[in-house]
Amino acid sequence: MHVVLAAGGTAGHIYPALNTARAIQSVDPTVRCTILGTDRGLDRELIPGSGFELVTIPAVPFPRKPNLAALRFPIQMSKSVRAAKLFFRSQSVDVVVGFGGYASAPAYLAARSLKIPIIVHEANSTAGLANRLGARFTSEVALNYPDVIPGGKVIGMPLSQQISDLNRSQLRGAAREHFDLPPTGPVLLIFGGSQGAHAINAAVTQAAPELLARGISILHAVGINNELPKIPDSDGPAVYRPLPYIASMELAYSAADFSINRAGAMTVAEIAAVGMPSAFIPLPIGNGEQERNAQALIEHGAAIMCSNQNFNSNWIVSNIAELMVSPSRLESMSESTRVFGHRGAAAELARWALAFDSPQKGPISQ
Repeated sequence: MHVVLAAGGTAGHIYPALNTARAIQSVDPTVRCTILGTDRGLDRELIPGSGFELVTIPAVPFPRKPNLAALRFPIQMSKSVRAAKLFFRSQSVDVVVGFGGYASAPAYLAARSLKIPIIVHEANSTAGLANRLGARFTSEVALNYPDVIPGGKVIGMPLSQQISDLNRSQLRGAAREHFDLPPTGPVLLIFGGSQGAHAINAAVTQAAPELLARGISILHAVGINNELPKIPDSDGPAVYRPLPYIASMELAYSAADFSINRAGAMTVAEIAAVGMPSAFIPLPIGNGEQERNAQALIEHGAAIMCSNQNFNSNWIVSNIAELMVSPSRLESMSESTRVFGHRGAAAELARWALAFDSPQKGPISQ
């Protein structure tokens, strides 16, 4: 069997595809999984090291304005669709699973023309253009949030096995040793994605001396292209540990008691799955999808939120410092968070895809 997972451009599309591919091969190692990406974005950085084959097609962003790019769009999209069709036909593809992004729209159009079954997975609280297109061609739609695409089934976000199987308390000691953090005392985790978040970094750097003085250690992923801040050590046991990037997020979640982070769909899904009390600082882009991603957690007291505009060192000290030394409140937030966690989405989506072992067969009962 040959499954193509179409995802490209951002980590939020690529990681769910990779996690699903791994889940497919854990069920049946003989299945060939190909990631269909594009010639731009993070595709060439994140996919080759995963062990899965990457096939690229030209990226064709949907035009947002009536300009020259809009005039060129039909021709460019046709080229990308032809490239996808050539690959699908020559490599006997059985099913296409799309996750949104630049590669998905051409993949959906190509699969439809070849009568190849399509599964759409929408990770965000607002469906993107590519997945809205794909959902017109199939009834097989998986969702991370309810009611985003009519008729879709909520299964959650496909997570890595390290996250879906994580027991934070069991790994706590080893995780703190890994990051050279104190074995006891509160630890605050800060991360803003692989590129970091300048607004978050600046506020945390300013607040760090006060947090350290209050006995709160800090594990801070500043982003791979950002300079590591130089924060003087405190007189007490608390420490500041800046890193460019944290590859093993399961260790970071286990070492920390609370986190400050953006509200991308993958981050929110991981936070919920592992029961991590958090403060979300939504990235002010698009039409507010990051804020909506975290809304359910906020409404049920599982997390707190601050706008990017109002987030600063004073907010951190005023809102986080007292919370960090209140184990009962942290535990209450953690319990509330876990109610929203979906840990089995990757396995469920894998079974869904494996049911299409030929173009003539349909899915297993949903």
